[in-house]
Amino acid sequence: MDVIRPIFTYTDLTQLPEDGKRYEILEGDLAVSPSPNQKHQRCVWRIVSFFQLMEQAGYGQGYAAPFDVVFDEHNVTEPDVLFIRTERLSIVTEANVQGAPDLVVEVLSPSTRARDLGVKVHLYARFHVQEYWVADPDAETLTVYRLGADGYQQVGPLHDFNPVQSSLFPKSTLVVAELFRS
Repeated sequence: MDVIRPIFTYTDLTQLPEDGKRYEILEGDLAVSPSPNQKHQRCVWRIVSFFQLMEQAGYGQGYAAPFDVVFDEHNVTEPDVLFIRTERLSIVTEANVQGAPDLVVEVLSPSTRARDLGVKVHLYARFHVQEYWVADPDAETLTVYRLGADGYQQVGPLHDFNPVQSSLFPKSTLVVAELFRS
């Protein structure tokens, strides 16, 4: 007997309860995560602070979860943090982002680690997210994936006082240790 696996859509996602859990659709599969821990949230706070400076410099706009990114009907993520360049802000609607952000950041948690380092790397590359940053609060590292002709090129993991330079913010540098300071 064949097993029929339901394929979830963005419409299905909008019908789910607001119960404090994070819901995403990855290749038609529903992924559910509990709320993140303190280390995770402190790291997100630091990244948001950096993106606020990038907004003030006129590079574009940043957003923090919860805010859906709709790549297509069967691929909807809720990145921890994302950034969209000024000239591409038309993809932002009141309800969500319609298409690939320029930069997506995921901060690893025990419940999301495999997903963030597995299916999401491939999904973000396939939908042309220019940069994907993966912050690991336990190891205090940041790995940068930059989109090239053959997919993502990995830089890192970077740590301590390694600088991170993004092509989106050519005049600004982030020091990895700043993401994890107490």
